Amino acid sequence: MPEPLVLVMAAFALLSVVLLVTALVAVRKRRWMGTGMALVLALFSLALAALASTISLATRGYQALTRETVAATVMTRPSGPERFVATFTFPDGRREDYELAGNALYVDAHIVKWHPLANVLGLHTAYQLDRVSGRYDRLEDEQTKPRRMFALSRPTPVDMFQLARSLAFLGRMVDTEYGSATFSSARGPVELELRVSTSGLLFRPVGQTAKGVSPAPAGQR
Repeated sequence: MPEPLVLVMAAFALLSVVLLVTALVAVRKRRWMGTGMALVLALFSLALAALASTISLATRGYQALTRETVAATVMTRPSGPERFVATFTFPDGRREDYELAGNALYVDAHIVKWHPLANVLGLHTAYQLDRVSGRYDRLEDEQTKPRRMFALSRPTPVDMFQLARSLAFLGRMVDTEYGSATFSSARGPVELELRVSTSGLLFRPVGQTAKGVSPAPAGQR
């Protein structure tokens, strides 16, 4: 089933074509005022179609959220003193290995939450994973020991955060935009699900449901 934004884009594009045809007919009949009005409305419809297309393109790489969603399955295994490998398996089947330093696995993401009016158009709370790194338990180690960090996000044609900041109209449709992060101990082999909810990121052991249980080894902020 087509997404609401696609339907909106198609409707305005079709309307602009109809108005352009109307303008051509008015030109042949020398109805200059009718031609001008039709052209203005056609351009306005094209602009709205382009806006809907831009929003749809900008949300590519983001996933709509109405409940807790699995963003990736992660397996960690120690590879040396304060060293471990984190293997991410993403929903599209892609797998990536990251060699990290520290005692814990740390992941952060961008979150976009829309106003209820935008939800009618099919825009819901969405996320994009940003970075993964290791995390030391002690603050002194964080300040002095080596760190390793990798990008989790993939390039997209349009960045939703930049778009929301640059377009005043779109910015008013965004309820809030923020960063969220979570971490989990990586001292031993473990298999986790990296989940995203409307409150942000969290780790859960594989197979654990969200109902009434919170994972002991994971942290969230």
